[in-house]
Amino acid sequence: MGFVRANGLDIAYERVGEGPALVLVHGAAEDGRVWQPQLEGLADDFTVIAWDEPGVGRSSDVPAGFGLSDYADSLAALIAAIARGPAHVAGISWGGTVVLELYRRHPASVATLILVDTYAGWKGSLPEDEVRARIAGARRMLVAPAAEFDPTLPGLFAGDPPARYVAMLEAMAAVVRPETLRIQLLTMADADQRDLLPRITVPTLLLWGERDARSPLRVARQFEQAIPDSTLVVIPECGHVSNLEQPERFNAAVRAFCHAHRAPRP
Repeated sequence: MGFVRANGLDIAYERVGEGPALVLVHGAAEDGRVWQPQLEGLADDFTVIAWDEPGVGRSSDVPAGFGLSDYADSLAALIAAIARGPAHVAGISWGGTVVLELYRRHPASVATLILVDTYAGWKGSLPEDEVRARIAGARRMLVAPAAEFDPTLPGLFAGDPPARYVAMLEAMAAVVRPETLRIQLLTMADADQRDLLPRITVPTLLLWGERDARSPLRVARQFEQAIPDSTLVVIPECGHVSNLEQPERFNAAVRAFCHAHRAPRP
């Protein structure tokens, strides 16, 4: 566990293992704990780094006006301080949108991309009516009284949440900061990164749950068609949070991809 000071913010991270750097970027209404099975399962081969992005977990609150570029710049600062060179960078859901912006603004930080059940922004990946419905749902959630606030988004798992991670999911939900969640969801709603996808030149793994209801498999196909050097791996019987629902299959896919495309050791 440690902290990096970047752009006036304290950014918390967990680091385990030895080997090429693998940086893990969580989704909205989550923190670095969501990567528990990867921190445990991949540390034998990699230096695994999971941050708490600004505004969540142990990291500082975000200032007024904080946007997607600021998240990307903060992530670049973390990679520069901890990985000290280009890293394998994985992002799930909203975290994948942040990772894409990292690549746009700081391509030298990235050895490979691992995009997991994600979006090129909601505007860039989903139909307009779906984006409007999600924004409306987010606004209803965010104006709920504190005693009724529930940051759990619908459709995260193909079935029930894995029993071994229920306590962790509840603990993360209990400390979600409503203002951070508002920034995450509305920033993702407005983002459209489709212009970037054909210009990605690093090897890219697309890792998707077969039954992802939030970022359906057709979104993965859009990424596959747009990114020149991309490989799509579909995890069967799995929803949006594929790293928790099928961690063994998830870890095996990440391990094989990263071994095939080397990154330097920190």
